[in-house]
Amino acid sequence: MLDAAGDYDASVCLGDVVGYGASPNEASAWVHAHTPVIIRGNHDRACASLYGIEWFNPVAATAAQWTHRSLDPEQRQWLQQLPAGPLPWRDHALVHGSPLDEDEYLLDPVQAAASFAASTAAVHWFGHSHLQGGFVLGDDQVRRLESAAEPQPGAHAGGHHLELRLRPEERYLINPGSVGQPRDHDWRAAFVLFDPESGKVVFHRVPYDLEAAQKRILEAGLPPRLAQRLAQGR
Repeated sequence: MLDAAGDYDASVCLGDVVGYGASPNEASAWVHAHTPVIIRGNHDRACASLYGIEWFNPVAATAAQWTHRSLDPEQRQWLQQLPAGPLPWRDHALVHGSPLDEDEYLLDPVQAAASFAASTAAVHWFGHSHLQGGFVLGDDQVRRLESAAEPQPGAHAGGHHLELRLRPEERYLINPGSVGQPRDHDWRAAFVLFDPESGKVVFHRVPYDLEAAQKRILEAGLPPRLAQRLAQGR
């Protein structure tokens, strides 16, 4: 992802640094050292403290318990201290789930409309659903944003990107997608590059060593389902 991103000024994280993968300390240490702007995700909260784990499905709960045991004390403490969204950022806002609830999955325009009504921010950056894309409010209508995960011939063979220009008369809910576990049927790592001067948002998808990630999950004794779903992008 970093190789594909090239030069950038700062990184922003919308939560869920840990939760499903077999490298929680490595992931936490990198984000801790390189990401000055970050909010917590529900898996960060659960893995650091086990709070809310009773609402997880059995596979996610098993992964959270394993992660809690595996985290170095320093990284566990750092995750416990991450702030919840919404967090103001420039003239935008950062949330994990939605402006209404950090645990809400924004999946359809009806939910998006309620989020737009709950805040006046021009742009909300959100995560949680693992679905790259988002929603735009314009002309009193909410519609979905396309993303780099839109099916295209041969797209899975390499990297892919799609550009979006933010328009001042519109408002946005934008999900950069998931680096570690996309759920839009595209296995490649997802992220966004944003240029605040031009208003350009570039959705990126990049391939990575999928088999190595799967092998590490299995060797850690985590549920095989977590390795299988990486290849399925779901």
